[in-house]
Amino acid sequence: MAELQFLYATPEKIQQELSIRWHNIFFHKTTNMNRSFALAPLLAAAVVFGISCKQEEKKAAIIPKVNVAEAGQRTIPVYTEFVGQTFGVSDVSIRSRVSGYIMSMHFKEGQQVQKGQLLYVIDDRTIQANIDAAEARLAEAKTYQVQAKNDLDRVEPLARMNALSQRDLDAARATYDAKRNQVAAAEAALRNSKIELGFTRITSPISGIIGISKLLVGDFVNQGNMGEALNTVSALGEVRVRFPVSEAEYLRFARRARGDNGDKVNWATLPIELVLSDNSIFNETGRMDLANRQIDPETGSLLLQAVFPNKMSLLRPGQYVKVRFKTDEFKDAIVVPQAAVNQLQGVYQVFVLGDSSKLAPRMVQAGARVGSNWIITSGLKPGEKVALVGSAAINPKMPVKPVMMTWNYDSTSRN
Repeated sequence: MAELQFLYATPEKIQQELSIRWHNIFFHKTTNMNRSFALAPLLAAAVVFGISCKQEEKKAAIIPKVNVAEAGQRTIPVYTEFVGQTFGVSDVSIRSRVSGYIMSMHFKEGQQVQKGQLLYVIDDRTIQANIDAAEARLAEAKTYQVQAKNDLDRVEPLARMNALSQRDLDAARATYDAKRNQVAAAEAALRNSKIELGFTRITSPISGIIGISKLLVGDFVNQGNMGEALNTVSALGEVRVRFPVSEAEYLRFARRARGDNGDKVNWATLPIELVLSDNSIFNETGRMDLANRQIDPETGSLLLQAVFPNKMSLLRPGQYVKVRFKTDEFKDAIVVPQAAVNQLQGVYQVFVLGDSSKLAPRMVQAGARVGSNWIITSGLKPGEKVALVGSAAINPKMPVKPVMMTWNYDSTSRN
C-alpha cells in the first residue's frame, strides 16, 4: 500500500524518495531480494516522474504567438468599381448604298484610314447603263420642249390677231409647260443615276482604324440596311466606356450631386480610373460624359458613359474593363485589418489584447470593407490592439505572446 501511495506522490516527494532508495541500493543497505522490490516502484515512479516533468515542460512551453495591430483612425475614401465595355468615340459602320459585286478593296485591314480615303469599289456597269438611258431620255425631252416652244411662238401672234382662238393658245402653252417639266424630270433622273454611280466608290466617313472586312472581292452586297455591313471604322483618339449602375447606386449618386447630405459632388469633374483585364491601371484619367435617359426596366440599371483619352491607341473597342471612381468618404473612421474581424450570421467580433497578454472577445459594429481594411462604427477605440486571427479559435483564458504588426491604413482604399 505504501508503494501505491508512493506512485501517486508529488514530483518533489518522488524525487526525494528516489535519492534515498538509489543510495540504499548502491551502498548495500538492502538485501538482494529487497532490491528487486525496491527497483520496481522505483522504475515506475521514475516513469511517472519523467512523464509529469515533460507535461509540465510542455504546458510551460505552449504560449502561442499572435499577430497584433493597433486600430487606426483615418479619413477613408471609398472607391467603387463597375464593369464596362469600350467603344470608339465614333464607330461608323460601312454599308453600300447600291447593290452589286465588290470589284476591289483599297485598304489594309486593321490599319489607319483617313477621311475620304477610297475603301471599296462596287460594280458600276448597270448604273452606267442607267446613266446612258437617262441622258437619252433627257435629250428626247429637250427635243420635245423645243418643238412645243416653236408651236407656242406660232400660236401667240395668230391668237392676238384672232386668227386662232384663245383655247388654241392655252393648249399650246400647256403643251410647252408639260415638255419643260419633262426635261426637269429627265435631268433629275440623270442626276440620281450619277449619284448612284458615286455610291459605287465607298470612302471612309471618318479618320480611324478600320476592321476586318466581312465581304471580300467578288462577293455580292445589298444596298442599305438590307445588306450586311461591310466593315466598321473607329476613331480612337478618345474611347467611350459604357457601364451600368444599379438603381440604388444611381439614387445615391443623384443625392450626392444635389448635396443632400452636405457633401456635394460634381460627377462631371470627378477623376475616373480604368482597370484593364490584366489588373493594370490605364495611364490616362477619364471623365463622366453622360447618363442614359431611363432606367432599363429589364435589368433595373442605368447606363452611364465615361470618356478616356487614348493617345497611345492602347484601348480598342469591345474590351471589358473596370471603371473605378470615388463614391464616398468616411471621415475619422476607426479601421482595423479585415483579418481582425470575425463574422458569423451578421454578428461581428474582434479579440482585444489586454494588459495581462490575454485576448478578450468584444462585439463590434462593422461598416464598409475598404481594400484590406474594415471600418468599425462602434465598439472599438483608436489605438486599441486587436489580434489578426481570422477565423481561428482563441481561448480567452490563455495568455499569448503578441507580435506587433505595422499596418498601413493610409493606402488608397477600394471597394
